[in-house]
Amino acid sequence: MATHLDLDEQEQLDQLKHFWNTYGTLITWVVLLVAGAFVAWNGWQYYQRSKAAQAAALYDEVERSTQSGDVERIQRVLGDMKERFANTAYAQQAGLLAAKSLYEKGNLEASRAALGWVAERAVDPGYKAVAKLRLAAELLDSKSYDEALKQLSGDVPKEFEPLVADRKGDIYMAQGKRDEAQAEYRKAWTGLGAASDYRRLVEFKLNAAGVDPKSLAPVITVTPAAPKNS
Repeated sequence: MATHLDLDEQEQLDQLKHFWNTYGTLITWVVLLVAGAFVAWNGWQYYQRSKAAQAAALYDEVERSTQSGDVERIQRVLGDMKERFANTAYAQQAGLLAAKSLYEKGNLEASRAALGWVAERAVDPGYKAVAKLRLAAELLDSKSYDEALKQLSGDVPKEFEPLVADRKGDIYMAQGKRDEAQAEYRKAWTGLGAASDYRRLVEFKLNAAGVDPKSLAPVITVTPAAPKNS
C-alpha cells in the first residue's frame, strides 16, 4: 500500500516537474508583470498626489503674491508653475488669478501673456473659455479689434456661447459695425435664460444697437377652442 502511494506521489511529482518545465518561465513572467504593474500604479498614484500637493502650494504662493501686489513675485511663481505643473488645474487657475492682478497693476502685456497661456494650454475647456473672454476684453480696450475677434473664434462649451456672442457684439459696436453687433447681441439674448441677470445687460446693448428686445420674445398664439356640440 505504501509503495502504491509512493508511486502515485512520484507520478504527480513528475507531472508537476513537466508542467513547471513547460510553463514555469511564462508563469514567472506573468507574476512579475502583475507585481510590477501594481508597484507602478502605486508609484504613479503617489507621484500624482505629490505633484498635486506641490502645485497647490505654488498656487497659494501666487494667491499671496496677488494679495500683496508683488508683480515680480507673481510672474516668478507663475513661471515656475507653468514650467513644472502646466497641465494641472492649479496652474490654469493661477494664470487667471495672476492675469487679473497684473492687469489691475497696469502690467497689460504680462496680463495678456498669462491669459494667452491659459487660453492655449488649459486642459479644462471652461478655463480656456474664460481666458479667451478676458483676453478679448483686454484687446478690445486697447482697440485691437481683429485680434480680439480672433481670440473668440473656435468652439467653446455651450454655456459660454452667449457670453462669447455678447463679447463679439461689443467688439463690432466698437468698430461701428451695427448690423454685426445686432446679430451677436441677438444670439446672446436668446442663449441666456429669462431669469439671467446678465440678460438685462444685453437688453440695454440691444437697445443701444437699435433693437427692441421685446421683438425677440417668442409670440405665443392661442387657438380658440372649438365650440362644443350641444
